[in-house]
Amino acid sequence: MNRKTFIQQTGLLSAGLALNKFSFANGNGFPEVRIAASQRHFKSDAIESAIKSFQSKVSNKELGWLFNNCFPNTLDTTVFYQEKNGVPDTYVITGDIDAMWLRDSSAQVYPYLQFAKQDPALHQLIAGVVRKQTHFILKDPYANAFYNDDNKVSEWKATDITNMKPGIHERKWEIDSLCYPIRLAYHFWKETGDESPFDAKWKEGIALTLKTFKEQQRKNGQGPYKFERKTSWATDGVPLGGYGYPVKPVGLICSMFRPSDDATIFPYLVPSNLFAVVSLRQAAEMVKAISKDATLAEALSALANEVAAALKQYAITTHPKFGKLYAYEINAFGSHVLMDDANVPSLLGLPYLGAVSAQDPLYKATRSYVWSEENPFFFKGTAAEGIGGPHIGKDMVWPMSITMKALTSTDHKEIKWCIDTLQKTHGGTGFMHESFHKNDPAKFTRKWFAWSNTLFGELLWKTFREKPALLW
Repeated sequence: MNRKTFIQQTGLLSAGLALNKFSFANGNGFPEVRIAASQRHFKSDAIESAIKSFQSKVSNKELGWLFNNCFPNTLDTTVFYQEKNGVPDTYVITGDIDAMWLRDSSAQVYPYLQFAKQDPALHQLIAGVVRKQTHFILKDPYANAFYNDDNKVSEWKATDITNMKPGIHERKWEIDSLCYPIRLAYHFWKETGDESPFDAKWKEGIALTLKTFKEQQRKNGQGPYKFERKTSWATDGVPLGGYGYPVKPVGLICSMFRPSDDATIFPYLVPSNLFAVVSLRQAAEMVKAISKDATLAEALSALANEVAAALKQYAITTHPKFGKLYAYEINAFGSHVLMDDANVPSLLGLPYLGAVSAQDPLYKATRSYVWSEENPFFFKGTAAEGIGGPHIGKDMVWPMSITMKALTSTDHKEIKWCIDTLQKTHGGTGFMHESFHKNDPAKFTRKWFAWSNTLFGELLWKTFREKPALLW
């Protein structure tokens, strides 16, 4: 969420929304906060069945209430499904912003993939997301967020110095914006076996993704993308004429913005480059198997190998306390930024994306570092501890970081601590938020943030299926 919208629409919202204003019709002592069935955007029988199963077997009634509120939140409130020319078309907003982020929309529907086989309607909805993302990528691979209306002019056109076409909400170049659609497409294919969304247009989008990644290796100059914003927020604009600080062209891919939509300091964003390696290899497998294009598949694999080799050479540094670990950003001239941000891809979340093994000693050291006060964006207070980021500022913990810690953990005590903490910090609302104050969960940002809700639901369902005793 950008700061202008943050200030104008949400601010620090208090959850002292007084629970006595809610209905307690569910009979379990918790208010009815899920949107009424008649107003829900989409109903999945499989998801409703999962909710009933969870609530009937988990004795912790508050967790059952939270699962009912959070897991279907994307379907309830943010999806707009239709058929265009006989094929699925799904527009997905983030929540309180009417725009579709390539990253967020992928992450919001990803946890539902495991139910697609048993729910044909849900299957079609996700296929529609894949097709919609292809449409957007072909419009502009450098944009991160789009409107459902291809002719709508963004409010940012007045302040942003970049090639802003109609239909684009925001044009912040982020590597993960092109990785997430591949992740969703790949796992949709693996889960369902359905190849129908992967037509000539989809392959064209993959080829454009490859072209964009190679342009942002900047081996032949700065490339076609630049971005400046007339703003007082330092993390909303890109320095040096919109191209960012110089990098040594070593094969890594530049990202002008982080997954938080904040500008990078050094353009080689390490977790996003690691994510790109995974995505390029997944795209290569799909192109070879579905599109029968060996040449494109080889080019995708070659770039993945090049980026992986450069990461091995340049992305690892030594911390005086934690030893060898991944830097967050580098410029390949020898400078690096040590930190982590709650938004995924993050260093913490690398195993969740399949970028590294959770047992890798390098990842373990990095994980220990980012969840410590050596990380400048790790905050520990009386209510909770966790990772935040510059996007909201100091002392604001992102629930997403606590969820991601659990999703990348094999330690039962750690997973239980994460779930217990998230249960205690929803601020009395029954939903997860963008962030909350480390000392007071009632001070939070974004009361309607579907990614955080659905991700928490994914954690609860995974734990219910694999380690149910942790929920008792």
